[in-house]
Amino acid sequence: MAEPMKIRATLQGDVADVRILMLHPMETGTRKTSKGVVPLHFITNVVVTHNGKTVLDAEWSQAISRNPFLGLRIKGAKAGDKIGVTWTDNKGEKRSDEVAVTAGS
Repeated sequence: MAEPMKIRATLQGDVADVRILMLHPMETGTRKTSKGVVPLHFITNVVVTHNGKTVLDAEWSQAISRNPFLGLRIKGAKAGDKIGVTWTDNKGEKRSDEVAVTAGS
């Protein structure tokens, strides 16, 4: 199973500043080792939800770097709201994590 994502969702007024670090190798299929070419292995879809409602649905390719970082802002958020993130890769692996929005400092 894939490693947990590192997600922070901090409230600034009525906007949640969301920062996501996804731990994934993101292989392009062009890197060579002494054993040959490393096969493709990359995230194909990322979905971010706010209290269960989809706010971002992105399709990715192998052009994204290893351990991708995603940042976004969600209007109308409140402390305690749930931010969910799910990714799926080209091998069918999937990871979902969720955090609560915290009050900003």
